[in-house]
Formats: sequence, structure tokens, C-alpha cells
Amino acid sequence: MVTLHGSGEHKVIALHGWFGSGDEWGSLPRYLDGTAFQYAFPDYRGYGARKDEPGEYTLAEISADVLALADELGWDTFSLVGHSMGGVAAQRILADAPDRVRKLVGVAPIPANGFPFDEAGWALFSGAADSPANRRIIIDFTTGNRNTDTWLDAMVAHSVASSTRDAFAAYLAEWGRADFADEIAGSPVPVKVIVGEHDPAVAPALMEATFLAHYPNAELCAMSNAGHYPMHETPVQLATMVENFLTP
Repeated sequence: MVTLHGSGEHKVIALHGWFGSGDEWGSLPRYLDGTAFQYAFPDYRGYGARKDEPGEYTLAEISADVLALADELGWDTFSLVGHSMGGVAAQRILADAPDRVRKLVGVAPIPANGFPFDEAGWALFSGAADSPANRRIIIDFTTGNRNTDTWLDAMVAHSVASSTRDAFAAYLAEWGRADFADEIAGSPVPVKVIVGEHDPAVAPALMEATFLAHYPNAELCAMSNAGHYPMHETPVQLATMVENFLTP
């Protein structure tokens, strides 16, 4: 139900995105420092090894499950890395247990006040629960229409295989319509926000209006040669950037 990497003192919980799973972080894990850090890569209910586990499929449920996992592992404090939907889930955990979070890294993260969909965008994303073609359009668009058909097809296939239709649909309403910025605004936790230069959706302007406005100790970096999935597109650079930030 959770993949562990490394045995270091600094504990890190990595939260996957809407199209991902706990074991779908590209080649990123192979470049992480397992001597200084220990990473946990959990699945949400309805995803991966927990695909058949029933749930409400809410951010509150993700938070409760992650905190229970940390307790089970004996991790009193930990840092959080959240990709896309995992970025807003990480903030939900911060809101629920602020004294346990050391640092927070958002990789193309969704803000705590959701995503500003227009009508057409909401229709496209809502239809993705039943349409692999919609999923492909979304992944292609958010990576700048620049990656291979083979990679796009593999991303879609993983998404379909690793999540249930109902969980996938329910989580969209949770991250897309999130509304708890008032619970995390002003938090002193150090925050690093990483966006890809080829991601037109989760772009610097959105991060400046949300994360950088919410967190007084936040910093933003636009990663070159990456879109919404730097764990696939630029994994070495992402690992370096994350661990440089997490290192005291």
C-alpha cells in the first residue's frame, strides 16, 4: 500500500497527481538520496494498490490516511512533496497537522483555493473520467504538445489502469473546487513551488497569486525543458531541486 525508498533521517511523503499513483513517479525515485532521506510513496483510495479499497475520495480522507500512515511508520514529523492534485492534498495535511510538517514542495501544484477552470476546461476534465481521449488531450496540453505519442499513450494507459472511474471522477471535484486557503494562509512552513516552463495550466502567474500570496516563506522556480510532469521530463533536475530545498 506504500512504497518506501531510502533509510535517511529526513522523512518525506510524496503525494501523486490525478493521473498518477504511488508507483508512477517516472524515473525520479532512482535519483533520490536514500542515505539522507526516506521517502514514502502512498496511493490514495481508489488508486494503485488501493484501487479496490472503498472510500469517500476526498482531500480530508487523503489527509487522514496519510497521517495514519505517518503514525504507522513512526514518523512524528515529515516533509511533503505533492504533484498536481497531490499539491493541494499536501496543503490539506498541513492544515490538519501543521506541527508535523517540516517543509512542503509543490510540483505543478494545485492551490488550496482550487483551479480556475473555465466552462470548456471543466467540461474537458469532467469528461476524462469516461474518456481516455480527454485524458490524452489534457496530458498533451499541459506538457506543451511536445512529447512523443508513445509517452502520451503510456501515461493514459497507466491512468486508466491504476484508478477506478468513480475515484478519478470524485477527486476532480475535490481538487478542482478546493476552498480552504484561509486555513493555510500565513503558515510559516518553508514552501518550494516548482512549475514547468511548458505547462500553460499551472503557470507562474497562478502560483504568484496563490502559493506565494498564501505562504510568507514560499519560493517559486520555473523548470526549463519541462511541462506538468517533470518527474518524467526532467527527473534528475527535479530530484536535485527538491533535495537542495529539503536539505537543512
